[in-house]
Amino acid sequence: MTDLLRLRPAVPAAGTADQSGPVWVPTRALGRTVLLTGLLLLLGVALGRVDLVLLAAPFAIGAAINLRRVPAAAPEVTISADESYLVEGGEVDAGVTVANPDAVGYDLVVVRARTSPWLRLEHSDRPFALTVAADGWATIDLPGEALRWGRQDVGPAAARAAACGGLLASRPVVTHARGVRVYPITEPFKATEAMPAAAGLVGAHRSRRPGEGGELAGVRQFAPGDRLRRIDWRVSLRTRDLHVASTLSDRDAEVLLLLDVLGEVGLSGGVRGGSSVLDTTVRAAAAIAEHYLHRGDRVSLLEYGSTARRLRPASGRRQYLTVLEWLLDVRPDPVETEQYENVFGAHHVSSSALVVVLTPLVDPRAADMLAQLTQSGRYVVAVDTLPPQAAPPVKNQWTPLATRLWRMERENVLGRLREHGVPVVAWAGAGSLDLVLRDVARLASVPRGH
Repeated sequence: MTDLLRLRPAVPAAGTADQSGPVWVPTRALGRTVLLTGLLLLLGVALGRVDLVLLAAPFAIGAAINLRRVPAAAPEVTISADESYLVEGGEVDAGVTVANPDAVGYDLVVVRARTSPWLRLEHSDRPFALTVAADGWATIDLPGEALRWGRQDVGPAAARAAACGGLLASRPVVTHARGVRVYPITEPFKATEAMPAAAGLVGAHRSRRPGEGGELAGVRQFAPGDRLRRIDWRVSLRTRDLHVASTLSDRDAEVLLLLDVLGEVGLSGGVRGGSSVLDTTVRAAAAIAEHYLHRGDRVSLLEYGSTARRLRPASGRRQYLTVLEWLLDVRPDPVETEQYENVFGAHHVSSSALVVVLTPLVDPRAADMLAQLTQSGRYVVAVDTLPPQAAPPVKNQWTPLATRLWRMERENVLGRLREHGVPVVAWAGAGSLDLVLRDVARLASVPRGH
C-alpha cells in the first residue's frame, strides 16, 4: 500500500486525471502476490517439492478471498465551503467529503487538497488517510482564516482509494475547486463636510433649490399649490396674511470612485501584514462607498486601466453589495497607450459628481488624468494609496539613493498637482478626507467663472 501514499506534491487540475480504461487497477501488492505464487508453484512442480506448493497456497487463497467482491464505482469527492458574508480575518469553514457509492468498503482513502495561499486552513498542506465503509462517507474538516480579500479557492482536491486488502486501487479522482468570496475589511469612514454639489431630489445633503426638505429657508406669503401643513400661524396672525415656511430640498450626490490599476506597488501581507497599493485602494474604496451609500447617495466605480471596468451609479444596500462584488475582481491592469481619452470618452462623468481618485501616483498618466479632470471643471479629490515604505515598481533592486531620488521626483509631482488645484491627501482611514472635502465644498460655493 506504500505506492498509494506516494501522492504528487501538487494536486492536478480537475479533469486532467486519466479516466480512460477501468476505474480500478491492480496495485503492486497484487502484482507481487501473483508473481510470488507463480514462482512457488513453478518451482514446486519442477522440483517435485510439495512444501513449495503448500507455501504458495496461503497467498493464492488470500488473494482469492479478497478479490471475491470487486468494487465498480470510484469514490466521490466534494468540497464544501462557507458561503456566508466573509471578510478579511474572518473564520473559514471548509471541508472535503469522500463518499463511497459502492457496496464494497474502502480499506484506505488518501485525500489531498490544494488551497489558495491567502486561506490559512489547518492541515491543508499534507495528505489525509481515512477509511470509508460501504455506502458511507467521511468528512475532513478544514477550519482556518481568510488572510486577504478576493476570490480565493478551496481545492481542487484529489482522492485515491484502496480496496480488496490493498490489491486494487482506484484511479485518482479530482474535483473542481470551490470559490470563497473574501470581502475587504473596511475601517469606519466618516466625512462630516458637505458635498460640493448634489443632483437628485433624495438624500441627506442640503441644496440651494427650494422644495420639500428638512432645512428651513425662510417664511414667505402663501401661494397656490402650497400645503396647508406648511402654514406658519404665528406670522400669519401677526400680519393678517397667510404665510408658509419654505424649505430647501434634500438632494443626493453622485460619488465616482476612480481606481488607478495601472500597476501594483508593494507586497501584500494580508490582513495582519503590510498593504500593497491594491490593498489600500480596495479597502479605501469599500469604506468610502459604504459611507456615502449609507447617507443615501449614488456611488459608481471606474477602473483606470486597459479594460476600464465600470459600475453604474446607484444607491441602497443592493448597490453596496454590488460594490463589494465588483471590488473582488480588481487586478493590476497596465496599458501602454494614453488612457484618459479611452476611459472618459466612453463613460460619461457627471459635472456635479464628486470624483475620488485612488491612485499611487507612480505613473505619469495618472497625474495628467487628474489635471485634465480638474481643468474640465469637475470636483476631484486625489487619495494617495502608495505605502510609506514602498519601493519603485521595477524588477531590479534600486539603491537607497535612487529610491530617495524617485520619492523626491514624486513629491514634485504632488506639488505640481496642488498648484493646479488638485487636492491630494494620503489615505489614513476615518476622517482622512474631511479637510480636503471642506476645501472642495468651499470652492464649489464660488460661482463658476470667477
